[in-house]
Amino acid sequence: MRRNLHVILAACLCAGIAFGATAPAAAKPPATAVSADKAAPAPATAPRQSAIDLVNRGNALYNKGEFAKALILYRKAEARGAELGTISFNIGNCLYRLDKLPEAAAAFKKTERLTEGKYLPAIFNLAAVLFRLEQYGESIAAYRRALSQDADNASAWLYLADAYGRTRDYVGSLQALEKARALDPEDLSIVYQMAEAHAAMKEYPEAVTLVREAFARKPTEIDFLFYIGDLHRTQGDLEAAAGAYREGLALREKDPETWYKLADVLAQDKKPFLAMDCLQRALSFKPDFTDAAVFMGNLAFDAKWWDRAEAAYVEALRGGNKEGLEGLRNLAYEYHQQGRNDRASQVLSAALPLRPKDPALKAEVEQYRALETESANAAKANATKVAPTRSAPP
Repeated sequence: MRRNLHVILAACLCAGIAFGATAPAAAKPPATAVSADKAAPAPATAPRQSAIDLVNRGNALYNKGEFAKALILYRKAEARGAELGTISFNIGNCLYRLDKLPEAAAAFKKTERLTEGKYLPAIFNLAAVLFRLEQYGESIAAYRRALSQDADNASAWLYLADAYGRTRDYVGSLQALEKARALDPEDLSIVYQMAEAHAAMKEYPEAVTLVREAFARKPTEIDFLFYIGDLHRTQGDLEAAAGAYREGLALREKDPETWYKLADVLAQDKKPFLAMDCLQRALSFKPDFTDAAVFMGNLAFDAKWWDRAEAAYVEALRGGNKEGLEGLRNLAYEYHQQGRNDRASQVLSAALPLRPKDPALKAEVEQYRALETESANAAKANATKVAPTRSAPP
């Protein structure tokens, strides 16, 4: 439910028609159709279009999404004396839509200057463009100029918080988020953003407290519990993280990703068998969760639970995860170290149908088979050797 903090396209960019420009009224159809042969002849020279007509035509094209054509008409209108604040704003919108960001920023700056900073859509658009250009300091300044006149704009406070976050000014980000939350206390996504700002400053208890309070207000938002688990996990409090994940899973059991996170926490806490149980739950809800299968294989391998490791790696490889093959190779080498080249070849042979065009895999299987044959022949030779006879005592 976390929102994308910076919706670059400000609402005013959708308008096309700025202040001072109005769309023309629809023309009324004639009472009777006039045939081509009775139509009045066109004048030898068409009358010069007024700036207002050009702006209105540009607005129509802009609203149809034909931004390049609209831009041409706006520039013509500018040359013919259109109101400069209006036309520079519309030009900036077109340039933004055409992804010409530096030129768009220049147009919005011009609008702000010509209107003495009174036309807020231009300043908000300027802030958004500067953000896209990664000029975060200037973007922050523009948002602050606009918010000084429109302090009740909750979305703008969120955009400002995002810009502060990009400069790692988490204090500034938190202050902006608090303003946004005061204006829109029901927007729970703001809680996530505030918690993340606290976490970025390693203020984990404050972040957890904030999310706990939000969960108390809305207990149906189970993701809050999972996020609390993430926060505890980040600060290395494994027991608390496991507790939060379990609390959430009790309310939403079929969440394979959280079962995986719980398994990771338990594995770090030296509880591999509990972790494997969690991974088994994850796979029961999402059989194609190949990362969970690889994790299961690794835990079983470390526990010397060879058959379970093999089954997990094969399942991961069957799902297209190449790490499953690497797990099988490690398992085959382990068998080789034990002198069990027959099992080593069997393990890799199970992978052959899944990787039929892998020449290296085929060569490894043949190598283990050759080693097994060599060992068998050596054992057979030793068994057939005749023991030396002893002389009878005198």
